[in-house]
Amino acid sequence: MSRAGRAFLKKLGSVLFCFSLWAAGATPRAQAAADPNCSSCHDQGQKLAKSAHAALDCATCHENHEKYPHPAGVAKPACTNCHESQAGDYARGVHGQAASKGNAGAPDCAVCHGSAHELLPPKSAAFRSKVPETCGMCHSEVVEQFNDSVHGQALARGVTQAPLCTDCHGEHSILPHTNAASPVSAGNIRETCGSCHGDVRLSRKFGLPSDRLVSFDASYHGLAAKSGSQTVANCASCHGVHNILPSSDPRSTINAKNLPATCGHCHPGAGQRFRIGPVHVTEARGEPTPVRWARQFYLLMIPLVIGLMLLHNGGDWVRKAIRLRRRPVSYPGGEEIDGVPNVRMLPFERVQHAVLVLSFGTLVWTGFALKYPDQWWARPLLLWEGSQPLRGIIHRVAAGVFIAVTVTHLVSLFVSRPLRRHWREMWPNRRDPAEALANFSYNLGFRTRDPGRSVHSYIEKAEYWAVVWGAVVMILTGIVLWANNLMLALFPKVWLDVATSVHFYEAVLATLAIVVWHFYTVIFDPDVYPMDTAWLTGVSVRKHPSLAHEPQLEAPAAAVAGKPKEEPDPKSVPTTTPSL
Repeated sequence: MSRAGRAFLKKLGSVLFCFSLWAAGATPRAQAAADPNCSSCHDQGQKLAKSAHAALDCATCHENHEKYPHPAGVAKPACTNCHESQAGDYARGVHGQAASKGNAGAPDCAVCHGSAHELLPPKSAAFRSKVPETCGMCHSEVVEQFNDSVHGQALARGVTQAPLCTDCHGEHSILPHTNAASPVSAGNIRETCGSCHGDVRLSRKFGLPSDRLVSFDASYHGLAAKSGSQTVANCASCHGVHNILPSSDPRSTINAKNLPATCGHCHPGAGQRFRIGPVHVTEARGEPTPVRWARQFYLLMIPLVIGLMLLHNGGDWVRKAIRLRRRPVSYPGGEEIDGVPNVRMLPFERVQHAVLVLSFGTLVWTGFALKYPDQWWARPLLLWEGSQPLRGIIHRVAAGVFIAVTVTHLVSLFVSRPLRRHWREMWPNRRDPAEALANFSYNLGFRTRDPGRSVHSYIEKAEYWAVVWGAVVMILTGIVLWANNLMLALFPKVWLDVATSVHFYEAVLATLAIVVWHFYTVIFDPDVYPMDTAWLTGVSVRKHPSLAHEPQLEAPAAAVAGKPKEEPDPKSVPTTTPSL
């Protein structure tokens, strides 16, 4: 029989074969997968029907397949012809880089996915369950740790949603952990772990704690990581990488007996005398009792204190605004009353005040930048956080300056008699409560007559002693946080937790008090607006109606009445509200 005759019979056989499939009820998908022209000689058609490529026919990948016999030297189809995006990711990953450098053992598409005719859909349970085995062909030791971990054990139980190698490291664009773009880099670990542990639905389905991500974010470690720190502890630092075990397992890095060693990587000596205690704690859930008491105390005191300040100053402003509207008056700077300048701050005190303002303002800025790193005013401090902890350095330098000016003020009270005399003027006396109550009642409209205030009234005294109290609390708690390694080595971790809570809430209270109380007194009070210049010139523009009734002004008043004028006693000169 001639060649043309044989070709005709072969084509006829193919047509009859297709008709028989149709008559048997074969689906279009099966027909496409089992191309009769190919399946008559190749068994890949049957394998293809069960693979991820089942919807494709042979001609999609194989060129010139219709020629028979097939031309010699036809190149095998490249996966990149259809999967360009995946090919680009692979080329950027560690496997593609190794292949480009001539490493013949670097895995390619077929190593991980199998034959193009048999590959399984990547999202299928069958494929996911084989991922560790596939990676284990090269990374056997790592896979052994994974299989023994909580994630590997979950997968062995049939939980296909358990995280696998590709869930954490990526699929095609696998990058080393030192690369900032890698999902397992220090800066991305939180997001990678949070994709499961921050998912409420997964937490409910598998009974996982739902507050792990929230508690981490609220901790110093989480806040520093969010600010861009690459060295602060993250999830993997404590829980491990591939060998993640439950805390009940004696081999776990977070087992109570192993926590001193785990925390000791960053905090030498931690937990040697006392147990570390709970780490993932959130407000009102699992937090130690002392921490809860401290938080509840401040949550009560801050609204109460600041609310009373707002009532007092708001009423004062309204009273004065109405008075000025009806009868505008102006108070010239450096006003003298009965021949005595209203001196409030001496040169040394003004220097102390300036240093205090700079250090306190810097502490507020850098401290709240850690707590709220996403705010626009915090971002300039965090530009270099990935390489240099600039925010922390500035905060500690400002803290040192704040401590130095506090100690300087204390020493000056011992070595300087004038400053000591000023300090005595700030000592509370029996008439302060009555004066405060009378003025508060007047500001709220319960009294019709202005009771007046002393030169150094309850306003200045409350502010001064509030600064003293705040400085002591902030310095003590700040030192505890600064020396965190020593504290963890000598005391229970709850001391550090209490100090953290008190330090933050006291900073909130101090900042609000400065804005509401002090700024009103020296800026927004209509009697001094736009500013009381005592901090610059030492002389206040404030007019004190009750100044003439102060005992220290009797001598100057007698001089005005015609008696021989004498030099004023330095003790009689009203000076300043001392500042820390």
